[in-house]
Amino acid sequence: MILPVVLLFAACDDEVAGTDENPVLREPAIIKLTEAIKKNPDKSQLYFERAILLDGLEEDSLALIDYKKAISLDSTRAEYYSAIGDMLFEHKDIDASVKWIEKALALNPNDKKAHLKLAKMFLFVEDYSKALSEINLVLRQDVYHPEGYYLKGMVYKSLKDTVKALSSFQTALQVEPTYRDAMIQLGIVYGMQGNPIALKYYDNAFQLDTMDVFPLYARGVYYQDREDFELAKNEYINAILKDRYYANSYYNLGYIYMQQDSLEKAFRQYDILTKLYPRDPEAYFNRGLCYELLGKKEEAEIDYKQSLVFDETYPDPKEGLERLKKQGGK
Repeated sequence: MILPVVLLFAACDDEVAGTDENPVLREPAIIKLTEAIKKNPDKSQLYFERAILLDGLEEDSLALIDYKKAISLDSTRAEYYSAIGDMLFEHKDIDASVKWIEKALALNPNDKKAHLKLAKMFLFVEDYSKALSEINLVLRQDVYHPEGYYLKGMVYKSLKDTVKALSSFQTALQVEPTYRDAMIQLGIVYGMQGNPIALKYYDNAFQLDTMDVFPLYARGVYYQDREDFELAKNEYINAILKDRYYANSYYNLGYIYMQQDSLEKAFRQYDILTKLYPRDPEAYFNRGLCYELLGKKEEAEIDYKQSLVFDETYPDPKEGLERLKKQGGK
């Protein structure tokens, strides 16, 4: 469970071993490390390894306890500080994250991973010059570092310099031909240009990880942007067949069906979403819109109000209720 950063630090004085009621601590890999810690309580690496496992299981408070215990036992290991920085970055606590990464760099100024983590943070806060500075430090150390070129591409993409973005993503692929994120970004940028080579990059990315259906969805978006709705629908349906919880495909199918005046089919997509994601305000709004267009005003009113239960600031259902009121609804 993701916990607020304040709670993370409030828990630091607890002992992981004293929270045996947590079922996560009964995971075989965790048990193995806990037993090793009992035998070697002064070995920092064991706490660090358990922290990584806990972090991966989203037990952030417990992970932080172990990370800080590792540091207390060996304050010379840059990766310990860097790991805390990573975790805080996941919580979008950028200022605190930067401080921990800087501690890591103070111990090891040539830590390429730490410099690239800083670059990601600067990219997130849109400080592109600092992001490029960190990336270039790494590439001067290692001209064949694929992540450096990938992140440089992300900076140029954010700056809307598509020529440099494409060049950077392509260089990342040249250095590491299986760099999937670079393939996807090449697909996105070429797709924005209407270049069909985007489809090939999406195909290659999907073949590398068939559990992630984003490339199939992205192919659908490519066709949808070109108003080739039948091919787009095929891609979205294919994505859903492989991952029935992939919400974006349902939304885009619903949109296309509405453009094709197939309101019953559009309604079906949004109805499915309200069942898969029963607290999603957008699903209720879109189903309500279908009800409204089908002349079912009472049902539309119920869905618009339900949408506002989950997001009272959502303007579209408010506008829908106003329309219904003008049409003689309740």
